[in-house]
Amino acid sequence: MRFFDPELYKNTDYGKLWSEFKWDIPANYNMGVAASRFGREDPERIALYYENDLGTIASYTFGQVLKDSNRLANALVGLGVKPGDRVGIVLPQRVEAGVAHIAVYLAGAVSLPLSVMFGEEALEYRLQDSGASVIITDGPHRELIESLRSSCPDLKTIIDCDDNKKEGYASLLASSKDACHAFNTKSEDPAFLIYTSGTTGPPKGALGAHRCLLGNLTGFELSQNFFPMQQDVFWTPADWAWTGGLLDGLLPSWCYGVPLLAYEAKGFDPERICQLLEKYKVTNGFIPPTALKMLRQVENIERFDFNFRAIMSAGEMLGAEIYQWAQTQFEVDVNEMCGQTEFNYIVGNCSALFDVKPGSMGKAYPGHRVDPVDADGNVMPVGETGELAAHRDDPVMFLGYWNNKAATESKYRGDYWGLGDLCYRDEDGYLWFLGRDDDVISTAGYRVGPGEVEDSLLKHSAVAQCAVIGVEDKLRGQVIKAFVVLAANVEATESLATDIQQFVKSRLAAHEYPRLIEFIAELPMTTTGKVRRVALRQRDN
Repeated sequence: MRFFDPELYKNTDYGKLWSEFKWDIPANYNMGVAASRFGREDPERIALYYENDLGTIASYTFGQVLKDSNRLANALVGLGVKPGDRVGIVLPQRVEAGVAHIAVYLAGAVSLPLSVMFGEEALEYRLQDSGASVIITDGPHRELIESLRSSCPDLKTIIDCDDNKKEGYASLLASSKDACHAFNTKSEDPAFLIYTSGTTGPPKGALGAHRCLLGNLTGFELSQNFFPMQQDVFWTPADWAWTGGLLDGLLPSWCYGVPLLAYEAKGFDPERICQLLEKYKVTNGFIPPTALKMLRQVENIERFDFNFRAIMSAGEMLGAEIYQWAQTQFEVDVNEMCGQTEFNYIVGNCSALFDVKPGSMGKAYPGHRVDPVDADGNVMPVGETGELAAHRDDPVMFLGYWNNKAATESKYRGDYWGLGDLCYRDEDGYLWFLGRDDDVISTAGYRVGPGEVEDSLLKHSAVAQCAVIGVEDKLRGQVIKAFVVLAANVEATESLATDIQQFVKSRLAAHEYPRLIEFIAELPMTTTGKVRRVALRQRDN
């Protein structure tokens, strides 16, 4: 299905489009059926281009994806997987990962995406808390998962995609039927369980329904400037184990019959990424700000012939500096978006419909009511700060935290769900991010969001990456401290620190410049590519 045909909507007033949009969510809906439909409608169409850092090159059709998904779904049922059971998936960007997700949904089970970057403790906690009975993985991660069997009593079966033995992926598919009768799931039935990478306390499992994929699609179409268009190819560096990779990339692209570029590598190699973007003529992407900053460091990047027509960016504040660089380099207006695992793809930009204000997170996408609110869910007036919140009568809202009703209810703000971001709405209806509610710095009576300071820092030629936090100060309550990763071949000196401080001070305000600067080799990141400010605070104590 497609919500917005550009021939009908490209000249539409966005406010009118938003106010007139109405959801029509079917009672029965299955994400696996939706994401594999082109295997039935156009089986020879390419679904995935794949390369890895070992030199392997392959491509897969939608027909192949459907056939393998059906067979794996039948195999899972044969192994005793029942509707609602959790099936872990620990795989990098490779075709088996997409097949595994579709198969789990077809079987009526719940996918448990797990990052290949997880170590023993991270995997153990999630497997124990979710009660996963089956896990689908590859050779490099098999040994680690095997070591967790004794502490994860619910885990019965490990399916290794690189193993040809009896319960190996290939053998299971070979012994299963091509035809599969998908479980007739309700749109409200659980489909996936993704653990949040929160900054405090243990991770919480966010349980999403099948309808959540539909709820994503209005924003996805518009953030990609009327997706899909003929010859579109999609790419994201985001791990498919996370909302950004799975629900903002893989599954919606396949719903629309658009091929993805998958690159399996041990790290982010910006030079190699540029080569692949050029080779496969990638037109659309979800590229987080951190990845854009890394691409900016490629020498003579203008030598590559890029083919982008739309880029969406999310995960943290993009900032005017990186926006303008990407606009010049890729010849597109980057559509910044905001969402979270619990309530995804609800607000963002669409340069094909309305002007992008660099630094703004945009406007609510059709089908979503998003406002800055106070603690009781009262909408804040224009220009006044509140918590970014979305109305709870929304198909993209998750079902709740796994076995944690209290944590779910703690985020209710009247009829709204609080996302934890501080923001305000300007007179033109654009929403502006000020920082997380626990990231805002209070200094000398001023409240300072980290995003603006970081954006200013990035404009200094010596700064490659940065993050700011507030540190305790007897005089001012807090002062701003910047952690700076320097550009290549730049030496860390006291005089450089002073120069950077003056650079920011002269561009923002006396209360907004970093009074403290620490040069570090790399910033601590979550597996979703966000800066772990809590780790920076701990480092500073």
